[in-house]
Amino acid sequence: MKRTVAVALAVLGAFGASAAGAQTWPTKPVRLIVSFAPGGANDILGRALAIPLADHLGQQVVIENRAGAGGAVGTEFVAKAAPDGYTLLLGTSSAFAIIPHLSMPNYDPVKDFAPIAPFATLNYVVLAHPSVPVKSVKELIALAKKAPGRLNFASSGNGSAPHLAVELFNAQAGIELTHVPYKGGAPALTALMGGEVDLMFDTFITTLPHAKSGRVKPLAVTSARRANAFPDLPTVSESGLPGYEAGNWFALFAPAGTPQPVIDRLVQATAKATASAAFRERMSAQGAEPMTGTPETLAALIRNESARFARLIKNAGIRAD
Repeated sequence: MKRTVAVALAVLGAFGASAAGAQTWPTKPVRLIVSFAPGGANDILGRALAIPLADHLGQQVVIENRAGAGGAVGTEFVAKAAPDGYTLLLGTSSAFAIIPHLSMPNYDPVKDFAPIAPFATLNYVVLAHPSVPVKSVKELIALAKKAPGRLNFASSGNGSAPHLAVELFNAQAGIELTHVPYKGGAPALTALMGGEVDLMFDTFITTLPHAKSGRVKPLAVTSARRANAFPDLPTVSESGLPGYEAGNWFALFAPAGTPQPVIDRLVQATAKATASAAFRERMSAQGAEPMTGTPETLAALIRNESARFARLIKNAGIRAD
């Protein structure tokens, strides 16, 4: 009996220490792992979030880039990190809803993470090389139907979020655009500007300067409504393909097992950070839209997106490289 009581007291003591630690968290800088290289959209958005998040946590939020395998390397790193609240992940729809259907990553997108909140979506611009004889999505679909497979499109890699966005476009429009994968968004955009490929769905961030210079021809945006970065461009939905919408979402995660008081604190801090005018201005400048939500809505988003991409990957016959 005495041993049972001692064990029970030890467990309660450990729980009490954990709870007390969570109440004082954070006492040192927090790492935010961005699973892509510096300078890209993921890195830019992560840094935009880190600034107001640090203000509300009272500690520095340090960006650490761990790129590789389309985001799987950094995601796996956080899955195996200590669940103490000091290592967080900037997760994407690619890592949580696409990669698991194309390969067997060394992480489970559900079991290995504690969802905190979504914070942004980044949609795409439908781009054509200036030599492609179309001025709208409607004309693009008509041209593609006349010559199935003749028009091609670049992407940042097989199974990437932009690749899936075009495959969704193919499926809804009933057309066949031929995929040409590149090792990243920058070489894909370079190929488009050089006339190696006809089309590309690219982020607002990297598209804007080249659209202004005339090196690429923007046709529409893939968001549900017109974007501040391209106010004169129609959406795909309103310019020939009703109901179409595609983009990449970004969210904050912690390793599974992180104490609930720490998760609660992160949820509150993220909500305050994404509500700030400064954060929203940064998002608008990058062509991104702020998102808000709870751990429950983020978990539901992952389930829904995972099911949608699983169907699309199967129907399009997409396989990992």
